[in-house]
Amino acid sequence: MVITINIVSRLPAGLLQGYQMLVPPAGSGREGAPLILIIPLFFFLFAVIAGTIAITQAQRKITIQYAKQVRGNKVYGGQSSFLPLKVNYSGVMPIIFAQSILLVPAFMIKILPINASSWLSEVADSLNRGTLYYVLYVSMIFFFSYFWVSFMFNPIQIAEDVKRNGGFIPGVRPGTPTADFLDYTMTRLTLAGAIFLAVLAILPSAAQHYFGVPQLTSQFFGGTSLLIMIGVMLDTMRQMETYLLQRHYDGFLKKGRIRGRSAGSAPALGQGHAVDSTAYVWLFVIIAIIFIVGAVLSLR
Repeated sequence: MVITINIVSRLPAGLLQGYQMLVPPAGSGREGAPLILIIPLFFFLFAVIAGTIAITQAQRKITIQYAKQVRGNKVYGGQSSFLPLKVNYSGVMPIIFAQSILLVPAFMIKILPINASSWLSEVADSLNRGTLYYVLYVSMIFFFSYFWVSFMFNPIQIAEDVKRNGGFIPGVRPGTPTADFLDYTMTRLTLAGAIFLAVLAILPSAAQHYFGVPQLTSQFFGGTSLLIMIGVMLDTMRQMETYLLQRHYDGFLKKGRIRGRSAGSAPALGQGHAVDSTAYVWLFVIIAIIFIVGAVLSLR
């Protein structure tokens, strides 16, 4: 949350630099970019944000059927559920690992006492947003995407848990075939997620190179900043929605009180109240005021 607030706090300054790129201040001696680029840039920005949200929430639902089990006079199971497999299972971690590792060689070469015309100097320049940098960057994103999934996702354990609970995937035998199916499915999903991460990681540099977008503004066109911001906001919205649903539907639990207990004998614990719609209005007003104040301070 702290990192997200720090990223959002730079949004007014990024918008200001983007505006100055299109309409430079008087006396600056710079020519502004064509105003016709405003519409494509906004469409490009919204497309990147929408695509990031879609891929972050995208998942493959594996249907799991549970067999019926008779225990005494009761019948258990006979229901179907699903196992969600996220497309971007590793999140932002592959980009962070790739950036951190690529910073070390370039930094070590720069601090060494080498001649400016030596091949090490050329390698350092290439590692500083050069062709070699992007090749290694994309390769590391793919490597760490699969490494993270192989480290965190255990198809054998999942297959054993499903089999232990009497479940199976339709068309797939329980046990080892289920683990192989989950591993094959997750491998293909990880490939799609790695391609998405690689494209998203290169977009800020592409925006700077081809559209002349300032560095502070380009970070909102992709990269770790956009992924962290969207991921934290989506998670916060889910937690708020869960909390509001629990508070709103708490009244359904009143019918489950123990019979014989008087209503006034003891205060009921956990009784919730529906949130007033006025609270939402004030929340958005406060957010708008903070955003406007940040924009005004950035203009100074």
